[in-house]
Amino acid sequence: MNDIANKAQGLGLALITKLAGSDLIDQLKLRKIIERSLYQGSKAGFKTLGSTQKIFKQKSNTPTQRLSNQQKGLFDLSLSEEQQMTVDAMQQFAHEVLYPLAHTADHQATFPENLWAQFKDLGVNYYALPEQYGGVASEKNVVTNVLIAEQLAQGDFSLTATLLSSFSVINAITQWGSAEIQNKYLSAFSEQDDLFATFAVQENTPAFNPFQLKTKATRQGDHFVINGEKTIVILGEQADLLLVSADLDGTAQVFIVERNETISYKANPAMGLKATQSVSLKFNNTPAFKLNEQDFDYSAFIDLGNLMWCAMAVGTCQAVKQYCIQYANERTAFGEPISHRQSVAFMIADMAIEIDAMKMLVLNAASRAESGLSFHREAYLARILCAEKSMKIGTDGVQLLGGHGFTKEHPVERWYRDLRATAIMHSGLHA
Repeated sequence: MNDIANKAQGLGLALITKLAGSDLIDQLKLRKIIERSLYQGSKAGFKTLGSTQKIFKQKSNTPTQRLSNQQKGLFDLSLSEEQQMTVDAMQQFAHEVLYPLAHTADHQATFPENLWAQFKDLGVNYYALPEQYGGVASEKNVVTNVLIAEQLAQGDFSLTATLLSSFSVINAITQWGSAEIQNKYLSAFSEQDDLFATFAVQENTPAFNPFQLKTKATRQGDHFVINGEKTIVILGEQADLLLVSADLDGTAQVFIVERNETISYKANPAMGLKATQSVSLKFNNTPAFKLNEQDFDYSAFIDLGNLMWCAMAVGTCQAVKQYCIQYANERTAFGEPISHRQSVAFMIADMAIEIDAMKMLVLNAASRAESGLSFHREAYLARILCAEKSMKIGTDGVQLLGGHGFTKEHPVERWYRDLRATAIMHSGLHA
C-alpha cells in the first residue's frame, strides 16, 4: 500500500514539476498556485502518520543496513530533479519560516517550540532514514544532505544546526551503527516524531583536537561506562539520545547513550549559536554501547560532521551577501547609492567569489564521500577554507553596514557571531 502511495505522490509531483516549467501557467496567472502546490506536496509526502511513547524497543534481528555508494563518473555540479525540488522546498522554508523567527530566538536564547511542528511537516528526517525503516533513502545522499543544510542556513545558522541535530544522528547510525543499534534506534525514529537526538563531541580544552579526548570509556560487562565532560552540546538538555565521543584504550570511538540520571548538565551561554540551547554535559559512570565494533571510521565521522558545518557556513554567507547587496543599493551617501563606490562593490564581489569557492570544495568532498571514495583531503580543505572565509565574510558584512552592522537592528551581527562556530565546532552534525 505504501509503495502505491509513494508512486502516486511521485507521479503527482512530477506532473506539477513539468507544469511549473511551462509558459502556459504564466499566461493563465497560475504560477503562484503551482509553486505552492509543489512546496506543500513535498511536505505532505513525508509526514509521519502516528506516534508512540519515547521507548526504544529492540526489533527483530535484521541484517545491518548500509546505504550503497552512488555510481558516478566526473564530478557534476548539476542537480537532479529530486535534488532541485528539495533545494526549492528548503529554501522556501528558510525564507518564510526560519528567517522571521531568527532574531527573537537569538535574543531570547531559546529555540521556538512551534518550529518543531513546522519542521516535522517538511519531513526532513525521512530523507535520512533507509527504506527498511520507513524512510526514502536507498543510497548515500551526502550531496543532498549538505544542500539541505546550505539552504536552511540561509534562514538562520543556529536554528538550522538545531533542526538538523536528529537528522544527523540518523545519518550517523545508518552509516556506522551495528545491526542491533539500527534495529533499536532507527525504528524508534520512524515511529516517534518527537524523538530528539544530538552529539556530544566538543570538549572544553584549548585548541580542542577531536582525536585527543579527555572523556574516557571503559568496558563493564556487556557494555561500557563513560566519564568526562562535553561542552556546546546542541539541545543537550532535551535530547533523548546522544552520540558521545570518548577515548577507549587510547583510541577515539563513538558511543550511543540514552538519557539517564547519571548525566548532569549546566548552561554555558556562548557568543553565538544561542538558539541551539547548548549546554555542558557531565557523564558519571554513564552506561553506553559502542556504535559499531566492526567497520567504524572515526576520521570519516568527524569529516562528515565538518562538511555539514561548512555547508551551513556557505548558506549563511549567501544570506550575508544578499543582505549587503540590498543595503548597498538602498543606502545613499553624497547623493548616490554606496554600491556605486568601488571599495563597496569590490568587497561584495570578493564575497561572491569566496562563497563559490567554499561551495565547490564542500560539494566535491560530499560527492566523493557518497561515491565511496577517499574524501579526507577534500573535507579538510573545505573546512580550512570555510573556517577562514566565513569569518571574513561575516566581518565584511558588519563593516559594510558601518554603525548599523554593530547593532541588533540588522541581522549581520548575528550572522557574524554564528559564523565563528565554523572554525570551532567538530562534528555535532553528520552528513
